[in-house]
Amino acid sequence: MRLLLPILACALATTAAAQQPGDKQVIQMPGASVGLPFSSAVRVGNVLYLSGQIGNKPGTRELADTGVAGQTRQTLENIKTVLAHAGSSLERVFKCTVFLSNIADYGKMNEVYATYFPKDPPARSTVAGSGLALGARVEIECLATVG
Repeated sequence: MRLLLPILACALATTAAAQQPGDKQVIQMPGASVGLPFSSAVRVGNVLYLSGQIGNKPGTRELADTGVAGQTRQTLENIKTVLAHAGSSLERVFKCTVFLSNIADYGKMNEVYATYFPKDPPARSTVAGSGLALGARVEIECLATVG
């Protein structure tokens, strides 16, 4: 036990030293989230935490489509853009959370979603709520690796 305590103390010190505040890198897409209190993504180590994306036209707050299929497509295109800007890609996504304004849209959303992750899809959760930003029908957030 006496030998184990110094080893544990050293391991804890090493872990604490590896988790310095400088490890957090805020990634902001040009023109995105202007005046909003969140970042496009945050990188910690080799993991990207993407903010939820909706199907808005890039650089605007206007939804690209009124239907859930079109909004899902634009949402995933927006995600691809953020991932590429941060040095990653859809192939490196390992977890997604899908938010729907109406669970009845699950099937249509899923059809489009499946085309973006045709092989080895990421883990995923899907939930429905009473409303999403800008009246969107779908919002998706992702976790991905970099590098």
